[in-house]
Amino acid sequence: MIWLVALLSCFGLICAEAPLNYNVHNQRVIGGSNAPHGQWKWQISLQQDAYNDGSYYHLCGGTIIGPYSIMTAAHCILSMDASTYRVVAGDYNLYEYDGSEQFIRVERITIHPGWTGDLANGNDIAILRLADSVYGSSYVDIANLPYPGQTLPHDYQCFISGWGLMDYMGSVPAILQEAMLPVVAHSVCSQPDWWGSVALETMVCAGGDGVVSGCQGDSGGPLNCYTDGAWRVHGVVSYGPAGMCNQVTKPTVFTRVSSFIDWIHSVQ
Repeated sequence: MIWLVALLSCFGLICAEAPLNYNVHNQRVIGGSNAPHGQWKWQISLQQDAYNDGSYYHLCGGTIIGPYSIMTAAHCILSMDASTYRVVAGDYNLYEYDGSEQFIRVERITIHPGWTGDLANGNDIAILRLADSVYGSSYVDIANLPYPGQTLPHDYQCFISGWGLMDYMGSVPAILQEAMLPVVAHSVCSQPDWWGSVALETMVCAGGDGVVSGCQGDSGGPLNCYTDGAWRVHGVVSYGPAGMCNQVTKPTVFTRVSSFIDWIHSVQ
């Protein structure tokens, strides 16, 4: 399975696409549909001005976890120069101004110390410190997080949201997408015909039916699950299969947020 993850570094979910390729690679959740405006109020678009020309491009998703804090994937960080990034909270249509957006500069980037750049080792999580506070509205809110160590049972229904690839042909909707993905228990996801040893207990697998999945452009975004009386973000999109993202027994893999609660609180 390690060879497949190596391929993923160029062709699968795990790459944050360079802005030059934006029109080709940043599309939507495969098998999803338009999310209602304001459904996932904690979802953000992480954007980068890589060429310092004032042109920002959607790079990854992310989650608002505090007034000044954004949670995303470590592999989404292409440069440690915080000044090249901004967060757009309340975004819906990436190509139009909806009136619900909040554009906020990134002030500091903290990547998990255990992140090595190898997805097989996990720890694919980063926290962004914002220069200004997000403010609550009908379209923006702070996410609830799970309890430390919390896991979900097999087939538990969660939702992925994001502006990721729709298919390998490159269809490009602008509107935030959502799709239901059932959780795949670690005991199943770690079987040899699934993700094998690449699936760690600090990860959450969801999907794998060959129809619905996350894909490029969804990286860093949330896995939204209704638990303990509230929507909570249980995962951060990390990786998936090379080539076509929606492959049978190769579910979308997320960093398990409940495994990193103490670290998250320590760096917010």
